[in-house]
Amino acid sequence: MAVQIGCVVMAAGDARRFGDNKLAAVFDGKPLILRALEAVPAEAFSTVAVVTQYPEVEELARRFSFFPVRNPHPDWGISHTIRLGLEALGPCGAALFQVSDQPMLRRETVAAEVAFFRNHPDKLVGLGHNGVRGNPCIFPAAYFPELLALKEDRGGSSVIRRHREELLLFEAPARELEDVDTRQALRAMEERCRLV
Repeated sequence: MAVQIGCVVMAAGDARRFGDNKLAAVFDGKPLILRALEAVPAEAFSTVAVVTQYPEVEELARRFSFFPVRNPHPDWGISHTIRLGLEALGPCGAALFQVSDQPMLRRETVAAEVAFFRNHPDKLVGLGHNGVRGNPCIFPAAYFPELLALKEDRGGSSVIRRHREELLLFEAPARELEDVDTRQALRAMEERCRLV
């Protein structure tokens, strides 16, 4: 039987470097959070949990028939978002973690990464480009205890660093891996897209 894979969309951060709610920032006519949810191939997952502190993101998640999970303590760090997301998925054999600030990530790429993982269900799988890992990343259930033990602002990268030999990268275009941490980065990405 095929392994059941859950998806956690992490949309709870304060985005201090951005200045305000980054998820509401618009890239090419759409808010970043809408782009993130559109990049989820729902048919590939048993459950899609969207962890957020924002009521408007919860409502958007419901429109996609995803499971909204309120994070009342985003100040507790990304580890708390990971815990809430994993607990919301219920029993599954693996979990994909997707961030919400990669405006050019494509649904087809995420679906292809999941298909690649299904051929290597015991491995950690990350989207990557030319040997450099990005997001999303997929963790088999064997790594869930380590993810649940994370504290404060330590995320899945610290688990991956402990198990580098188990990591496989699924190649994707560099632009799809690019995230935006500041308004300047978002403007620069829009400018590059206009020039293409």
